[in-house]
Amino acid sequence: HIGAYQVTRNGKKITFIDTPGHEAFTAMRARGAEVTDIVILVVAADDGVMPQTAEAISHAQVAGVPIIVAINKVDLATADPHRVRAQLTEHNLLVEDLGGEVVAVEISALQGDNIDSLLDYIDLVAELEEFSADPGVPATGTVVEAELDKGRGPVGTVIVQRGTLRTGDALVAGRVSGRVRAMFDENGQQLKEAGPSTPIQIMGWDDVPGAGDFFHVARDHKTARNEAEVRDGALRAEELVIPTAAERLQSLLDDLRTGDAELRLLLKADVQGSLEAIKEAVAKIGREDARITIVHSAIGGITENDVLLAEATGAVIMGFSVRPDGKTRKAAEAAAVDIRTYRIIYELLDDIELMLVGQLEPDHVESVLGVAEVRATFRAPRFGTIAGSYVTEGDMIRGAKARLLRDGVVIHDGRIGSLRRFKDDVRNVATGFECGIGFDNYKDIKDGDMIEAYVVNEVART
Repeated sequence: HIGAYQVTRNGKKITFIDTPGHEAFTAMRARGAEVTDIVILVVAADDGVMPQTAEAISHAQVAGVPIIVAINKVDLATADPHRVRAQLTEHNLLVEDLGGEVVAVEISALQGDNIDSLLDYIDLVAELEEFSADPGVPATGTVVEAELDKGRGPVGTVIVQRGTLRTGDALVAGRVSGRVRAMFDENGQQLKEAGPSTPIQIMGWDDVPGAGDFFHVARDHKTARNEAEVRDGALRAEELVIPTAAERLQSLLDDLRTGDAELRLLLKADVQGSLEAIKEAVAKIGREDARITIVHSAIGGITENDVLLAEATGAVIMGFSVRPDGKTRKAAEAAAVDIRTYRIIYELLDDIELMLVGQLEPDHVESVLGVAEVRATFRAPRFGTIAGSYVTEGDMIRGAKARLLRDGVVIHDGRIGSLRRFKDDVRNVATGFECGIGFDNYKDIKDGDMIEAYVVNEVART
């Protein structure tokens, strides 16, 4: 996910937007370059310029923002900062040491070497570029991340780029409106107002805003809602008409008759940034006699509606950091719909490639042992937070791997460290019984959470 945070240097605040370096997150890095004033390009002194580094340079150059190169890991014996400087010239970045204008600082994140110098260079470049913003006008800025939180509703992380945002302001971002009910900084502290370049999380959206959408303050909530509805109608008119399930199925049959192979996917993820990254990575996978079609993609847990759509279109459901509930799993089994869930993006992409070429190699397959609903929590001196739970499916087994789910999203993946019936330690608890469940080294358990125990077996794919 994109993180946004502030540091203070010589009494001046510097806001950082941290974008992931893996090549799958191109869209997120592009969005970061659009909302920043200066790009800090971090290059490892031992690895040099990698493909994702070249992508980041392209995004920064297209955005037309100044670049400061931070050559990291100079404390390693294999470090070669001079090679990095030479490689950068291949991408039209000529550093000052070689007669250019791009600042390059040799740092060690591990040792903390020259970090202060890097911050000083950021301040110097900002002064030379004469960056400024008027805090006295209505706030405008960009949404950098958004998600649906069970307890807080739609939450959007934004950067205020101009003006001052205050609690109670009405907002419009893309096709979504809202009113600022509460604002929080990166440390979770509640704020009453946020000036230019301040990163904040906002509660009070009517729906989940789109990552990358521009936001502005409206006169009142009614005006914001009307503007969002007009914009939503205009965007819907531009979108292609979604075919019915019967039309999708007929299209699939026609494609099969032509002999062309098509893999249809339905993608679900925990947040929008992850979903965009997966969609972009999937678009790069292909071969001459086969293609991939994403029939639907959205954020949130896997639902029965997803199963119905997958059944009608012949799609495989793939979830990233989300899980189906018990009813959804049973519906998928009855409809013979394949649901695959992942926590690591590389494994998801590898599986898609294997399915596309038909090379189903032996793999580790997990089976759900049991599901329990958390009905109360209490503290135990020896075990920490204990979840008073009711087993709704299967068996809960002490020592088994288990996930903690909150509104269909995986909050924690660990192991059941303690399992008790009344005051007795037990090995397993069957369906219909109550028990106390404790995770190894994890305490953040709340009423209404679901605990899913599972086992991973090595089996041959078919």
